[in-house]
Amino acid sequence: MSTVTVTARGVTPDDVRAVARGTARVVVDDDARDAMATSRAIVDRIEADGRPVYGVSTGFGALANTQIAPERRSELQHALIRSHAAGVGAPMPREVVRAMLLLRVRSLALGRSGVRPEVAQSLVDLLNADITPWVPEHGSLGASGDLAPLAHCALVLMGEGWVRSPSGSRTDGGQALAAAGLKPLALAAKEGLALINGTDGMLGMLLLALHDAAHLFTMADVTTALAIEAMLGSDRPFQPELHAIRPHPGQALAAANVHRLLQGSAVMDSHRDDALHAVQDAYSMRCAAQVAGAARDTRDFAAQIAERELRAVVDNPVVLPDGRVESTGNFHGAPLGFAADFLAIAAAEVGAIAERRVDRLLDVTRSRGLPPFLSPDAGVNSGLMIAQYTAAGIVAENRRLASPASVDSLPTSGMQEDHVSMGWAAAVKLRRVLDNLTSILAVELLAGVRGLQLRAPLVPSPAGQAAIAAVGGTPGPDVYLAPAMEHARAVVTSPELRTQIENAVGPLS
Repeated sequence: MSTVTVTARGVTPDDVRAVARGTARVVVDDDARDAMATSRAIVDRIEADGRPVYGVSTGFGALANTQIAPERRSELQHALIRSHAAGVGAPMPREVVRAMLLLRVRSLALGRSGVRPEVAQSLVDLLNADITPWVPEHGSLGASGDLAPLAHCALVLMGEGWVRSPSGSRTDGGQALAAAGLKPLALAAKEGLALINGTDGMLGMLLLALHDAAHLFTMADVTTALAIEAMLGSDRPFQPELHAIRPHPGQALAAANVHRLLQGSAVMDSHRDDALHAVQDAYSMRCAAQVAGAARDTRDFAAQIAERELRAVVDNPVVLPDGRVESTGNFHGAPLGFAADFLAIAAAEVGAIAERRVDRLLDVTRSRGLPPFLSPDAGVNSGLMIAQYTAAGIVAENRRLASPASVDSLPTSGMQEDHVSMGWAAAVKLRRVLDNLTSILAVELLAGVRGLQLRAPLVPSPAGQAAIAAVGGTPGPDVYLAPAMEHARAVVTSPELRTQIENAVGPLS
């Protein structure tokens, strides 16, 4: 079992994935504990001096001018968590909640939140005991960060709220702590606020999405190449010198991938000198690298935003080393909301152009000799006709999801929080767009494989041969298609096909 160490410098994207999706244990190093203890000492001095400071001796949001008596400040923090745990809807996936927990530890460990080291350790204990708080989908506006989702996490630290069992059912948080031998945490001044004032939910989802998008964009190059090969398309538009004169880095990478994937193919060789072959392929084939490359560049931009946020102190107020406690707006999720929306647009277009290639593969008037709907006995059999319907329906949904959430601000908290980021919503729908893209690419994979099988006895490229082996089956009488599509989806999701192709043709970007 691997270990992720949270330091006073934070964590890495790989750390987040190892904890969210794997079994890595978490520890907090001594430097981070010292940074938190130093920060906490400043808060303790402020309390002793009796100075009014937001979140320490006052209420929250529109109640920021309400003074709280010293004997009620611990009560204030507990009440904050209970009142803010107001989410509704289906529970967020385990990986999202675990990412949130780790990222809140990361932010506290930077030593600007004024909490005791025990607070960060209590979050670590949840992770290491595999206790997953029940975090409803709806509740965050990305305003003061992900208040409601993080409050549902903090409630479990207090021995309250709900947790999600391994079977997916909802159980009592206090019972889960007791079963793991953990005690509820009693919050001191500032600590409840520090547990919920963060962008950890939207950042966690964005980090996981960035990893998924990188894989899917490479798999999109694979399915693109299969479709072009099956439709007797040309590899000439993917020559490196044609992309060097338009120097977008993602475009060059996508073109290099497709060009490499199309080499060594008897199918491609069969029509290179054919005078009847089309002078120019359709845009969905010829412009594939331009669209996929722009998506890659968009992903790289979003990754830069996420990496900056991983180094950021996201809390309010923050405790500075010189003893000042200052209110900030660093919890506002605009950077992450914009990035998630932008990446959703890019991923939606990768799916949209893939569906256009599927449609061409199935259309007897445009597929250059393939039978209608890739059925050897079209008429009695419908082949992949309805698989394209499925892809088209998903493309339509992705177009709706590509509408940005981050422009849809609504004022809250008595107009104190009069502009919110909607970053949580942007990240949630990004995850849905990528899941939908997986399904669209699965349809293109299945269609590309069937098209290549119908080109027999011509031998496809090494990439095509690997795809045929991975997908299995042969063109023939209609069968129950949903299982074949689910299998193709699993092939797209898994790294195995990419590994097999790279073993044959070299590394893909």
